[in-house]
Amino acid sequence: MRLDKFLSQQLGISRALVQRELRAKRVTVDGDMVKQGAFQLLAQHEVRFDDQVLHQILAPRYFMLHKPQGYVCSTDDPDHPTVLYFMDEPVPDKLHAAGRLDIDTTGLVLMTDDGQWSHWITSPKHHCEKTYRATLEDPLDGDTARLFTEGVMLNGEKLPTRPAKLEQLAEREVRLTISEGRYHQVKRMFAAVGNHVVALHRERVGAIVLDASLEPGQYRALTADEIAGIGAPVRP
Repeated sequence: MRLDKFLSQQLGISRALVQRELRAKRVTVDGDMVKQGAFQLLAQHEVRFDDQVLHQILAPRYFMLHKPQGYVCSTDDPDHPTVLYFMDEPVPDKLHAAGRLDIDTTGLVLMTDDGQWSHWITSPKHHCEKTYRATLEDPLDGDTARLFTEGVMLNGEKLPTRPAKLEQLAEREVRLTISEGRYHQVKRMFAAVGNHVVALHRERVGAIVLDASLEPGQYRALTADEIAGIGAPVRP
């Protein structure tokens, strides 16, 4: 990669401004001052800006995050803090959530900079399963599991939901597995059968299960098996 492109990504500035910083002798490569933006970086090069190391990102990144309440999954929001707050990684703004959660929903969020991988998760045609644990306002009606298996009509939709699996855990607590990602789908499914979700937590996406050792706000890198467990093509 060209040095000016790398610096533009790392510093979040235009290449024209990068040239100004290079001329100001603020950039070194392996300890040597470099002023040419066309300089070709190699994987083994150490780049410093004002003597601070800028880490090269040589491969796509994949993480699981235990999202707490009160954070949004967008990369930028003028009104609410985003999940990027928790990502202590180089160039965190290049990461995005592969399947968002509402601000008041907690649990598993997958963070990546691999757009193809995240598209596989969110694309309706791939039917990637997601499992949620929900707390309901009213006791679960005995007919709800059958209705969800058959599919329910959501307000404003033209087609019923795909078959979903509902498991009752307690009088007002359930585990629901869906293979779609419609807007506010879980909450709208229960609204369609006359109930209301008061708390929602995502436990699983595809074959990836939220690590029980992660406290809210903590994250870790995915293992190779977890990354492959989505079934999506993975960039080298």
